[in-house]
Amino acid sequence: MTARPPAPRTPAPRTPTSRTPTSRPRRPAARPHPLRVAAGRAGTALQQWLARPLTSLHLVLAVFGLLTLFGLVMVLSASSVGAYVAGNNSYDVFLRQLLFCVPGLAMFWLGLRITPSRLRSLAPVALVAGVVALVGVLLVGHEAGGAKSWFRVGGVSLQPSEAVKVALTLWGAHVLVARQAVMHRWKYALSPVVPVTGVLLVLLVLQPDLGMTITLGIVMIALLFFAGAPMRLLAAITGGALAGAVLLALTADYRLARVLSFFDGGEDTLQAGFQARQALYSLADGGLLGTGLGGSRAKWNYLPNAHNDFIFAIIGEELGFLGAFAVLALFATLAYTGLRIAARTADPWLRIVVATSTTWLVGQAAINIGYVVGLLPVTGLQLPLISSGGTSLVVTMFVFGVLANAARHEPDAVAVLRRQRRPRAAWARLVVPPPPEPYRAPVLRTPGKVK
Repeated sequence: MTARPPAPRTPAPRTPTSRTPTSRPRRPAARPHPLRVAAGRAGTALQQWLARPLTSLHLVLAVFGLLTLFGLVMVLSASSVGAYVAGNNSYDVFLRQLLFCVPGLAMFWLGLRITPSRLRSLAPVALVAGVVALVGVLLVGHEAGGAKSWFRVGGVSLQPSEAVKVALTLWGAHVLVARQAVMHRWKYALSPVVPVTGVLLVLLVLQPDLGMTITLGIVMIALLFFAGAPMRLLAAITGGALAGAVLLALTADYRLARVLSFFDGGEDTLQAGFQARQALYSLADGGLLGTGLGGSRAKWNYLPNAHNDFIFAIIGEELGFLGAFAVLALFATLAYTGLRIAARTADPWLRIVVATSTTWLVGQAAINIGYVVGLLPVTGLQLPLISSGGTSLVVTMFVFGVLANAARHEPDAVAVLRRQRRPRAAWARLVVPPPPEPYRAPVLRTPGKVK
């Protein structure tokens, strides 16, 4: 028996060694930075929160509460010294502002509970009442600061022009929403909103009240814009409004002095720029963190109307850049929330009302802050919910109630709120508004044949 020859050996495949280029160990994947991970998680959480049905309502309530409380604190801080120097109680202006919060909260509650259809039906009546009030204030109104803009009732001053802004917003949206299909035609876009606004502007100029005239012009342009008016028409109206503002500035010495002091940096001989200069000095003293709440030096009779038109300067001085930035952030949040509600609501009339109301509230705040920091001429507009002023406070609280009401009428919010149980206690049922009704578009009926 012969032995079988051994089978030929095949060389084993060579495994890569450390000497070959492919044998280099792979580096472990770099871990993301902890701050980047935290920012990503925070962004995801924010997106999830913004997608919730009641986020708009919570944002409106938060901005309303923070601005109201912050305004009361700053009015107390800015007015105490001036009231004491004038021989009054140091808390006089603050207590008056706090007293106006009572009807203001009642108006907020009314704006929150009233149904949009009921509010729309009251719009023509509110506008007529506003026109009558503007005529009446010219006849029997109380004059202060060179303007006849207030009714004096039992030691309390009421400014009807504040309520006219809301009346024009409600009525203008009521008229324009029925004409959205023909807003591209100028005659339907202009009439009757622009002529009626022109009458209101004339009544305000006769007082005279330039600041309120500007605000009412913002309301008119916002109404036309959100109703879908052509941009060429809006540009023409805006150009005409600017020409009218220049004409008004040239026809009164005190308004001309304000404009001239703005363009020459406040170095005027008529002292028209004294208030604006003192506001800038106050802001400069604040720095980053401020002098502390109550530590302002400008309110010691250096800055006139420190608790009213120029309260933002006191905020910047006592709370510094951080306090001023907090105010800007609150109004920026209001702008975002209002436009968010307007985009989500199903009622076209409510959409125009919310967008217009948000525009004039934020626009008025921007003008006030603009002339305090020296970017605009002084116009005498108040900072909503923060400046001292009873009528402005009550009207602004009502507008916030309407915004919260509109947030409750978002389709997703309606579905959630209608599933919630109503409280059983009588006082709770009085405070908590009833569940909102879903929007139902009106049915356009065609006339049938007569039998």
